[in-house]
This record gives sequence, structure tokens and C-alpha cells, in this order.
Amino acid sequence: MRTSLVPTIYAALSILFFPSPLSPQEPPGSGEVLVPLRTETPLVIDGRLDDPVWLEAPFVTDFRTWTPDFGQTMVGETRTYMAYDGSNLYFAFHAFDPEPENIKASITERDNIRRDDWIAINLDTFNDQQALYAFYVNPLGIQGDTRFAGGQEDPNVDLVWYSGGQIDETGFTVEIQIPLKSIRFAHGDTVSMGVIFERQISREREAGTYPPLDPAQGESWLTQMMPMVYYGLESEKVVELLPAVTYSKRQAVEEGRLETEEERGEFSLTGKYGLTSDLIFDGTYNPDFSQVEADASQVDVNLRYQLFFPEKRAFFREGAEHFAVAATGASPLDPVNSIVYTRTIVDPIAGAKLTGKVGAKDFLASIYAVDELRTVASSGEPKYAHIPILRYKRALNEDSYVGGIYSGREVGSHYNRVGGVDGQLRVTGASTLGYHAIFSQTTVETDLGLSTDTEGGRALGLHYNYSTRDLDFGLVAKDVTEDFKTETGFVWRTGILQFSGRLRPKFYPDSDIFRRVDVELFSGQTKDGPSDQWETFNQALVHAYVLSNLSIRAAYSYGTEIFLDEKFDTGGLTVAASGQLTTDFYASVSFRKSKAIYYSADPYQGESTRATARVTYQPSDKLRSDFNYTYVDFSRRSDGERIYDYPIYWGRLTYQLNRYLVFRGIFEYNEYKKEMLTDFLASFTYIPGTVVHVGYGSLRDKVRWEEGDYGDSDEFLETKRQFFFKMSYLWRM
Repeated sequence: MRTSLVPTIYAALSILFFPSPLSPQEPPGSGEVLVPLRTETPLVIDGRLDDPVWLEAPFVTDFRTWTPDFGQTMVGETRTYMAYDGSNLYFAFHAFDPEPENIKASITERDNIRRDDWIAINLDTFNDQQALYAFYVNPLGIQGDTRFAGGQEDPNVDLVWYSGGQIDETGFTVEIQIPLKSIRFAHGDTVSMGVIFERQISREREAGTYPPLDPAQGESWLTQMMPMVYYGLESEKVVELLPAVTYSKRQAVEEGRLETEEERGEFSLTGKYGLTSDLIFDGTYNPDFSQVEADASQVDVNLRYQLFFPEKRAFFREGAEHFAVAATGASPLDPVNSIVYTRTIVDPIAGAKLTGKVGAKDFLASIYAVDELRTVASSGEPKYAHIPILRYKRALNEDSYVGGIYSGREVGSHYNRVGGVDGQLRVTGASTLGYHAIFSQTTVETDLGLSTDTEGGRALGLHYNYSTRDLDFGLVAKDVTEDFKTETGFVWRTGILQFSGRLRPKFYPDSDIFRRVDVELFSGQTKDGPSDQWETFNQALVHAYVLSNLSIRAAYSYGTEIFLDEKFDTGGLTVAASGQLTTDFYASVSFRKSKAIYYSADPYQGESTRATARVTYQPSDKLRSDFNYTYVDFSRRSDGERIYDYPIYWGRLTYQLNRYLVFRGIFEYNEYKKEMLTDFLASFTYIPGTVVHVGYGSLRDKVRWEEGDYGDSDEFLETKRQFFFKMSYLWRM
């Protein structure tokens, strides 16, 4: 089935003139329009379906799988009920399960439920096939939420909504309340939204939806939404204030003893104001000056490119999906990760955002931030960087769009300005064509810094993607000039011309062991501009879904890479396996042996081993332990000498007293650096924004202070210590 605007409009007109809510005893069939029950009766969101509303509300059922295969009957029946009042949308799920004792659920932190059983509501609030909210709830009522737009899903969204869940002898039940203040939608007497309901059964690694997804369209969700019509929704003006206070004390070692390095308290204020029901202004002073948890360590030796760390600060996370540019991150070789990467805004003192729709088909998103620079006061250098970012998109048919983007960084007389166009066209029900043409202009110093000049560059990209039940196919073309620069983005390589293709047939054996087998062939050819040489990367991969929930991968690759005008061998063998072995125990392992390069002024050929292991043990629904191990080494090929070993041990113990209060301890030992990190946190989160955090961290190194200098030691010396307290309160008017 291919969704188009014609049946959607026809169905909506039918509802307008002949409204007849579905009977709870007659679930709607394919092609129907959903009409939730209007109620004035307050609902108690506790996960029990004992409110009278649910006896009258229409429901849908007949969920069908989309993974590991399409169209199969799920292990247990799922019923989804729908209701609303003037200010809230309500949903309830009854997820039947023949083995309720094997339901996987935990009382855990928000957004930490992906390996649990869960249900989800995928909601296109404008019914324009351009973006959707996803609301996830596990059987104990723990939430997760994401935002999908521009072909990318952003897991960093934190909306204010309410949920409850209960496990019983039939399976589990969930109730959900979504305040209209928390979502953007088109105001009117009649409001049409698109929806797909979803359920995951963890032990079977099985996920299904209602309405069933069309295998001929693969995973093209936005074009397969079922219309859902509401009458008389009240458009309440969004007004929020989020004041926050923090206190921190940092100590660092000086001559072998810890001394106070910094002690300060700070105040932050963020506000949100709804100019219309779908256009929101955000402003902030001194935002996001503390993070609850430090970035996890990555192997940071022998790097050709900088490491990527995800954005964690709430002000910049919200709405980040709208700055995704089509045809970026389109293949494993794609050097253009993002045009907007807000981690480049290091120490913002103020910021403003404007996001939302300015017409039926026009979307606008913008950020302006002032970043305080770490300069010496008497140096005469600029104290601030100004970062303007502007995004515009216009919706076309189905999930197609055309857009434009601009981002800049202005520091005194220096600037970097990046802008261009992008878009996505749905070619068929199963295929899309994404493209971008981005240009940069940057000031550069000349004449030994006595004057400046400008240089320009470009990044051009095309991405064709085809996806169905039986076959995935993709083609990517990239042209990134050597002078292309984006100081507000993340581009890890320039000066290349690149072509790549991916072919992935999928097989579904009639076997009790193998549920699905994917075979992937990938080939990429890259011309290195500075050396005028071609390099290659070719890989054959097999991915098998084994038994109920095990995943096994094996890949062999052959490749070459140009570095400092020399061509080196790369590629090797990779094997990996993962699975939820029991309800309490998850494990994943991977091993890679490959040819590699030692990146230096005098590079040479070598070999590298990389091994990772992760184990999660959850003996109760409140207690969870995680352990990660990463090992990387490098040996020179000419004489076999081991250049380095880099092991990292990481562990976390979490006790979630209830959905609001969590205690967490993190331990990390970097054997290469001989550093040990400990991090402890007590955190209370009532709703996103209303939080109290108390944290303590310590760093120890294997050094000692002796005779006026530091030297190696077999014992640890505490070299850094930090204590912080943060409290914020979300005030919604």
C-alpha cells in the first residue's frame, strides 16, 4: 500500500461530514480514519485500564511485525485505545503476552528502555509527512521519547508527558497522557494527525505496528501514517520558565597536594514562549553550564581525524533534528557528518532559538548564540564568538522537501560562513533521492598575519536509497573541496571525490535457527585531491538473526588509504555477536583484526587489533550493572614491534529507587594513560526540567610528587576532584 494525499483528504472529508466514531467492539481496518473519544472525565494515569473512558473508547488491534520480517502475527495481541479532552491526548495499551513472567521491564532512567519490552506512539502532529514525535513506554511506565525529521531520529528530546504501566497475568497495560502544550500542531476546529502504533517484544527481538507497514515501502514510516482526527482541541499558549542554580568546587593537584582551583555558584534562566501554536521562541542566559555525566572515554591515540562526542546540553538538543542536512552521513565513508554541530559552541553565555511552522508547508528553525572565548584579558583578542544558524524547509509531496541552511561563526574580523540548499525527493514508494550543495567562505591570514583574505569551498552530495522487505540498495556521490571549512559543523575530511554503493539482499529461511540473514556488499572509491590518487574500500558482510534474539555479524574488507601522498593498506576481518541472553543478562562482543596506518609526520604500515565487550546484568527491576571493555593495539609491520596497547575498563552501577530518584556510580580505568576515574551521582527528576543533581568526581593518576617533580608510581595519586550541585524547576503557565 502506498499512501498519498488523495485518500487522506477523502477520508478527512468523510469524517467532517459523516462523523461516526469507531465502536470499541469494531477495530478499524486498513484505510480507515481514527476518531478518538472526546471525554470530559479526568483520567488517572496509573497504568490500570479501569477508567470508564476506556470502556467506551475506540481501539485498534491486529498489529503486524516489521522486524525481523514484515506482516507476521505477533506473539501476543495488542489493543490500543484513544481518547482526548480539550488539553490532552490520551492513549492506553493492553499488550497481551502468553509468557508474562518473561516480560522484560525495569525501573530505570528515562530513555534507557530500548532493550526492554515497550509500546510506542509515532505521532505526525501536522499530518504533513515531514516529522514525527515518538513516545515510548515500558511495561512499568518508564518513558523514552525521540523526534524524527529529515531522515534522522534524535534521541535527545525530553518532552513533558505522563505515563503509567502495570504487569499482570495477561501481559501488561500502559496509559499515556500527552499535554497539548508539549507538542506542536496545526490549530483549527478540526485537527488531523498521522499515527503509527508500535510494540516491541524483547525476548523475541520482534517489533510490530498498527497499521501494518507495507513491505514494498520498507521502513518509510512517514508515508504510511494512519490519519487520526480530533475536534475542538484547545490551543493553549506555551509559556515556560526554567530557572536553575548550581554550585561547583574543583580541585587540582599542585606540588603533590590538592588545592582549590575554582569554586563558584551560577544562575541560569531559560524561557519558552509560544508565538503561535506551532511557532516557539526560546531564550536563555548562561545555559547548560554543567553536565550530569562526563563523556565516556574513547581511544584517542593515532588519530587522523577528531573524535565525535554527542551533544548533551538541553538547550541545544531540543530541535536539533531540524538542522540535519539531506545526504550527510550517507555511507560509512561519508566525510560530511553534519553542517551544524553545536558542541563547537563551548561556553555560551546567551542564546535564542525560533522553531516551528510559518505556514502550511514552511518550516523555520534558527539559533543565535554568544560563545565566551578563553582569551587573556590584556591580549586584545576578541572575547566572544557570535554564532548565527538558520534553517528553512518547504514541504513537497509526501515526505519530500526542499530546504536551505546557513551557519556562521564570527570572531572579531575573522569569520566562517557556510550556506546552501538541500532536499529529499520521494522517487517511488520505496526510494528517495537526497541532495545538498553547501558552500563555505572563511577568512585566512596572509602576509605573516598582517592582512586577511578569504577562501571558499564546496560540499556537494547525492544519496539514492531504495528499501523494501527483500532488498536495500544505495548509491552515494560526494565532492568536497580541500578549502571547504565549517567551524560550526563536523566534517572529518576534505579534498575528496567519492562514489560508493551498497547492495543488501535479505533472506528469510524456513528454519528454527536462522530467522533472517542479510548479505551486504559495499564498495567505495575515493579520489584524494592533494595527491591526485584513488583509494578504495570494499566489504562483504553477513548479518544473521539467530534463534529468538541473537545477532551475529561477520565482515571482511579490503581497502587502501592515502595519507601524506602515500598509499597504505587497510581492511581486515570483523566478527561480532550480541543478544539478550536472559531477561537479566545482555552481552555483546566484537573483534577486528586489520591492516592500519600509523599517522605521523613519517607514517608507516602496521596492523591493529580492536576488541570490545559489553555486559549488562540486571538482577532486579531497580538494580542494574554495566561493564564495558575496549582494547586497541598497533604493531609495526616491518619488524613486528608493538607500538602501543590501549585498554579501557568502564563500569556503572545504577540503583533506581523509583522513576524519579536514581543513585549511580561510574568507574573507569584507562590503562594506557594510567588514569582512574570515579563519578558518583544522586539525581531526582520529577519531569524534564524539574531536577536536583548532586555529584562527586575524582581522577587519579599513577604518579607521585618527589623532590620537586612528578614521577611514575605503582600507586594512584588523586590529581583532580569535583563536587557539584544543580537544581532547576520548570514553571509552565
